[in-house]
Amino acid sequence: MKNIVFAIRSLLRKGRHNVMKIVSLGVGLAVGLVLIAKVCFERNYDDFYPDKERIYQIWELYKQGGNPEQDYPRTSGGTAPALMRQVPEIEAATRCTGIDESTLTMLDTKRKYKAEPIFADSCYFDVLPRPMVMGDARQTLGRPMYALVSDRLAERIGGDVVGRELVLDDWPGRTLTIGGVFREVPENAHERYDLIISLPSFGRYFWEGSATNMLGNDRYRSYIKLRPGTDIAAVEERLPAFLATFFPPEEQEKAGIGFNYTFHRLDTLHKDDPEVIRMNWILGILAFALILTAVMNYILIVVSSIVNRAKEIAVQKCYGASERDIQGLMFGEAFVHVALSLALAALLVLAARGTVEELLGTSVGALFLSGGSLVLLAVCVVVFLVSGYLPGWLYNRVPVAAAFRRYRENKRAWKRALLLAQIVATAFLVTLLAFVARQYTFMVNDHPGYAYEDMAYCSLAGVDSTARAKVVDEMRRLPEVAAVTTAYALPFLPVSGNNVYLPGEDEGLFNIADLYVVGDGYFDMMEIPVIQGSPFTEGVSDSREIMVDRRFVEKMKVVAGWTDDVVGRSICVTEHSRSASDAFTIRGVYENFRIGGIADADERPSIMLYDRRPRYNLLVKFHDLDADALAKAQRVVEETFPDRDLVVNTFRAELLSLYNDVRQFRDAVVIGCLVTLLITLIGLVGYTTDEVNRHRKEIAIRRVNGATVWDVQRLFARDVTRVALFAVVMGGGLAYGLLLRWQEQFSEKVPLSVYVFAECALLVLIVVYAVVCLNVRHAAGENPVNSLKAE
Repeated sequence: MKNIVFAIRSLLRKGRHNVMKIVSLGVGLAVGLVLIAKVCFERNYDDFYPDKERIYQIWELYKQGGNPEQDYPRTSGGTAPALMRQVPEIEAATRCTGIDESTLTMLDTKRKYKAEPIFADSCYFDVLPRPMVMGDARQTLGRPMYALVSDRLAERIGGDVVGRELVLDDWPGRTLTIGGVFREVPENAHERYDLIISLPSFGRYFWEGSATNMLGNDRYRSYIKLRPGTDIAAVEERLPAFLATFFPPEEQEKAGIGFNYTFHRLDTLHKDDPEVIRMNWILGILAFALILTAVMNYILIVVSSIVNRAKEIAVQKCYGASERDIQGLMFGEAFVHVALSLALAALLVLAARGTVEELLGTSVGALFLSGGSLVLLAVCVVVFLVSGYLPGWLYNRVPVAAAFRRYRENKRAWKRALLLAQIVATAFLVTLLAFVARQYTFMVNDHPGYAYEDMAYCSLAGVDSTARAKVVDEMRRLPEVAAVTTAYALPFLPVSGNNVYLPGEDEGLFNIADLYVVGDGYFDMMEIPVIQGSPFTEGVSDSREIMVDRRFVEKMKVVAGWTDDVVGRSICVTEHSRSASDAFTIRGVYENFRIGGIADADERPSIMLYDRRPRYNLLVKFHDLDADALAKAQRVVEETFPDRDLVVNTFRAELLSLYNDVRQFRDAVVIGCLVTLLITLIGLVGYTTDEVNRHRKEIAIRRVNGATVWDVQRLFARDVTRVALFAVVMGGGLAYGLLLRWQEQFSEKVPLSVYVFAECALLVLIVVYAVVCLNVRHAAGENPVNSLKAE
């Protein structure tokens, strides 16, 4: 305790640089601990569910033709209950399916609220339980047109909500009654929702038979909960008999498919995802680099202070202080400094709370309260032990003779090693930042194969076809608008799939990205080149024409032996073709364009159909899209639909949102880079200041003998440059290895050019050189007589 009191009293003592130590350590810990908390958060997904080790999600294992097997994390609606009926090892089974985030309207108050809805059956909370605040979950989810809401949504609505009615704005005329309230789902859940609609209501919104269908319509997340003491292997052993009941092998072979199921334990679903593993590694390395730099800087400042404190330590030894006493003194100082640094780190995190939550996509409370507290505590203990032990070990090497003569022991090896670690971390982060920024810039500016700069859209879900036609006409009257059409799907969003087969045959050839129907002038408006044939015949009431992309043609060459000339050929598509003879004629071939984003591009061949009736998405092309033109389009929508909250969004904004993860990672690296650079500069100032103090007499003699200030600066710069050159090469090499792994997630990536690595290394060297020269300049410019007199 006395060592802690002594450390507190010595906080502002001259020559200790304690403020510098605490600030640099605090800033490094603030960013480093937040990143570690994020890693812990990602690794603790779904850990709040009881019996999580007995809960498994069902995935489909699907193979078609000569294509490799694909594991798909969805099933048909009837899969989970059918498995439970046939497999006695299963205690409970459930399924759910989501719909887009919606706006709901309370019928009694007419007030609107944002909600994340899902459909779920009555067994949902038997497998994935949430505490109920009001009502009975099983009873509510078993009744058609009933729903549960989270306590947070209920609070926003007004507290006592049971029995009140609501309607989803995208689905007018379908009234839901609130039957209960459940505790909000934590942020570290793979399935998040605040409104559960009973599955018996599904037929009022979508296909009636979806919930019991066994093949196709694979939109459900399905789960099973095993009986206590049962292993998943027992369930897997029963799969062949189950598959033979619903998907006989001979029928699979006839259809040219292979079908099976795999089971994935709930608490490993998220953390075993390759992208999550990759990002956890990267964030962990960033956190390690930041904390290592901060700790190394702390020790570097301590080592640089040995000359100033040598006499104090030697006098204590003369009065009987043992090595243990000196070590205790250093641990006392480290405890006070680390405690103050943690307090500063907490203040910084709270002050930048909004930025932290925006960058990491997680609330600060969830970050630090989701099971990672012990890991953070362990990191803080390690920082304390290293910060206390190494300085104590170094000070115990101070000879007692230092009390009677000036101590000049050279600690350059220690200091250079510590400085090396800091510059390596800086070069690593600067290089990483350069390529992450280049990748992000490439992604947001890369042309996806369709027009987007002057394009906007508005979702018309829940609007009848007459009203859609009206808004199309009104939008065309705006002088700022160049063209208007509608489409079922948007190219930057995920699309559904269907299978292609030849007329008169049952065997599915391959799965396609189905863009469904588009309206008049779609290809001209989107500037998608038609490379063979011509666009749709427009204005017809029942089009039997189909457009396919270049990938489709290449695929048909392989699986069906087609040639390049496909115009006029016939194909059937599941969901669209009512029978094996209900074929569509290929009208033309359009150039491939990107569906989705670069990080999750859909590589399947795609198709489009035609419908003259306006569809769910209004597409608007402007002569010159600016804020005024967008505002006018928004006014048209608001005036046409005064009772709906419809928004006109730009394609550009939606494309940018696809790369939010990359932007957030870039911003996190920017912050890490700036913090590391700041800490390194503090350490560099401390290192050069100590070196100048040790060589003050030498500098004075050189100046007397005619050396210029530049000569002295060059002498010190050359000394640091030897360390910095090796450090920037090492930092660049580490960044290269990490970048290779990070870029695995992108279908298109910027090259890791050597010249960029060289530019980053040069930048770090220039900064290091500038700091050294500026810090040495003051000492080199002093009157040499004063320095020699002091000696």
